Amino acid sequence: MNITCGYCRASNAEEDHRCSRCGRRLTRTPSQAIAAAYGGSNAATARAVRSIAEPEPVAAPQPAPEPEALPKRAVYQRPLFSYREVPQVVSLDSLEPKPAARPRTRTESPRPRVRRRDPGQRTLKFTKPGEGVDTGVQAVIYCDAPVAIPAHRIMAAAADLSIIVIALGVFLGIFQLLGGQVVLTKQTLPLFIGIATVLGLLYKMLWSLADGDSPGMRWTRLRTVNFDGHQPDREQRLFRTASAFISLMAAGLGLMWALVDEESLTWHDHMSKTFPTPY
Repeated sequence: MNITCGYCRASNAEEDHRCSRCGRRLTRTPSQAIAAAYGGSNAATARAVRSIAEPEPVAAPQPAPEPEALPKRAVYQRPLFSYREVPQVVSLDSLEPKPAARPRTRTESPRPRVRRRDPGQRTLKFTKPGEGVDTGVQAVIYCDAPVAIPAHRIMAAAADLSIIVIALGVFLGIFQLLGGQVVLTKQTLPLFIGIATVLGLLYKMLWSLADGDSPGMRWTRLRTVNFDGHQPDREQRLFRTASAFISLMAAGLGLMWALVDEESLTWHDHMSKTFPTPY
């Protein structure tokens, strides 16, 4: 049986695999492939082709047996780590035993431990024995004595003011007896106000120099103490008198400050660090 080349149509022998003319691989038809497989016999070829064209009947599929009941699946413990969590792996180097420290002999002295100093750390300055400590800030200790309420302070101020008014009336009476005339005009009013102010300051300064409280404060049972709870000295009383004059000259704002202050203290109380308290 000859094989025809599909490219150049040349006839080749049955055992050739490539064309003798063009050298291309020979392709066989199905009948030629069957004939070559069955030895080239025409009868065998015909039977093979017929068996391929007419396949044997396939038997009808039999029904599959019913599956046996599967045993219930055992419930196991949930995994300790989820797929997102990865257990930490301990390196083998950390499990190695550390070398034992060399025993120290009696003659050897322990090495001094050197402490590294932080560059931003500041050193503490210690004073030598006998030197005073200069803190730069005076400590203020607030005592437990209550601050006098504004009503008692107004009563004490009114009592002292009445004494000043009486003293001013005596002064004007003596002035009139000596031949002077008391006439209130625009020119003389500032003069009389100045005289009343000077008498009030002189009155308060006399009691401050005497290192005692005014009669108005004694009448309302008030006494002056400092922030430490002790009786103020003469200098603190004089400074309190000057501070009270500043509070009064500021349109009385320093006196009214006690109405809004947390501890009901006026300006001169804060400045002189003294305040009136009942006893």
